[in-house]
Amino acid sequence: MRLFDAVLFDRDGTLIEDRPYNGDPEAVLPMPGAKQALDRLRSRGLKTGVVSNQSGIGRGLVSAEQVESVNRRVEELLGPFDCWHTCPHAPDAGCACRKPNPGLIRRAAATLGTTPGRCVVVGDIDSDVQAALACGALPLMVPTEATRVAEVATAPAVVRDLTGAADWVLARMDAVQAEQLAPSGRHVLAVRTDGAGDLLLCGPAIRAIAHRAARVTVWAGQQNRVAARLLPGVDEVVTHPLPWIDARPRPFHFERVVESVGALGVDEAIVFTSYHQSALPTALVLREAGVPRVSAISADYPGSLLDVRHRVPDDLPEPVRALSLAAAAGYPLPSTDDGHLRVVLQGVERGSHVVLHPGGSAPARACSPKVAAEFARRLRRAGYPVYVTGSAAERPLTAQVAVDGAVDLGGRTNFARLAKLLAGAACLVTGNTGPAHLASAVGTPVVSLFAPTIAFGRWGPYRTAVVRLGDQLAACRDTRALQCPVPGHPCLDGIDPDEVVRAVGRLVR
Repeated sequence: MRLFDAVLFDRDGTLIEDRPYNGDPEAVLPMPGAKQALDRLRSRGLKTGVVSNQSGIGRGLVSAEQVESVNRRVEELLGPFDCWHTCPHAPDAGCACRKPNPGLIRRAAATLGTTPGRCVVVGDIDSDVQAALACGALPLMVPTEATRVAEVATAPAVVRDLTGAADWVLARMDAVQAEQLAPSGRHVLAVRTDGAGDLLLCGPAIRAIAHRAARVTVWAGQQNRVAARLLPGVDEVVTHPLPWIDARPRPFHFERVVESVGALGVDEAIVFTSYHQSALPTALVLREAGVPRVSAISADYPGSLLDVRHRVPDDLPEPVRALSLAAAAGYPLPSTDDGHLRVVLQGVERGSHVVLHPGGSAPARACSPKVAAEFARRLRRAGYPVYVTGSAAERPLTAQVAVDGAVDLGGRTNFARLAKLLAGAACLVTGNTGPAHLASAVGTPVVSLFAPTIAFGRWGPYRTAVVRLGDQLAACRDTRALQCPVPGHPCLDGIDPDEVVRAVGRLVR
């Protein structure tokens, strides 16, 4: 399985030195390491393309022919690209192609016979990052001296130069390759017992296991067992909450769980965790249950608890982290699988409604009810049908938020019904919570009200169109706080409601 099909590059300031409105081919100077980086990517079968704003054409400062002559010189120096897509419009033209709009990237992906979600977009400024996110591509920033410090700090992924960009792309591709295949026909137990969104992020890895296994059983928790039943490739779901994983642990009966797991008769187990969790207590249970082979990611020395001790960089997106572990256990994703998140769902027609999900598992990751209600009010004024969703326990919250004709669905959508509602939605507006990943799994764009308590590059919506809002440099950044540590919750409650409306407009355009 190849994680990416193509790498798309900004031109000025990324591939070549930025000389504003340059029409002279002789003035083209490649960035250091550009040719070598491109050669490495091409040698691995990756297609390459260029997506470039050239507003000098629309401003009358340079002709289209001059831009084309510069592009030809770039190819003379750096080798042939598989596609070129240029926006010739001035900034005030209102086009869909000028970055940060995603039009150029969508066109390039189509030209290359792939989807934006299977493309990396390399650029030097925030508009490159935003354009990539807005169509589900993976952004990678290579800053220059001209890049604003705040743009570097908030980019989901940053490398020093183009050599580092090639290293970054190829390392992630290598991470999901299997050195040795597991025997086919096994009964495999996949373990993930925390949130529903966490399990959805493991969906591609579970499909990878199912491709070679005869049977896949998922060991789920109380919060994610319904999500487990919606994942392709799952044959059976068993539920045993784990106190070292659950935020609100229940009594744990060790001997009873060991006996129950042993009765499954599995041939091996793969324990999926996040970077801050330990797989070793679960591995101990599996060993006591007589499971012959156990695989997990572990920074800690596992003794005899693990047969496959896998280690990965901390900055991998959660789905790639899970795919890497599955591959290390001998279960790579087949080449016929695109690696997107997915759930089993009958065909649902896309509508015009916006879903607003104001709650979340951690208060620090959700706006206050008053602010969320204002989002609903402005979206209704803009003409969008709005459905406000939440669990039964969140009915008081959804009742506060569903104003000005927004429909209150608090407590009226189980996980499967929420999947159908999102699959038919034009857009979801929510924080960093399970429904964001469910939207990714059904291909619905997300306005992500993302609190920076955890890293967007690891936990943001995966391979779906997204606009990220919220102060990513707030004092709570990287604290993993569950309760907001800053008075007034500025990272999310400071979001302008009109900014939410504009973000929805960008995504449904």
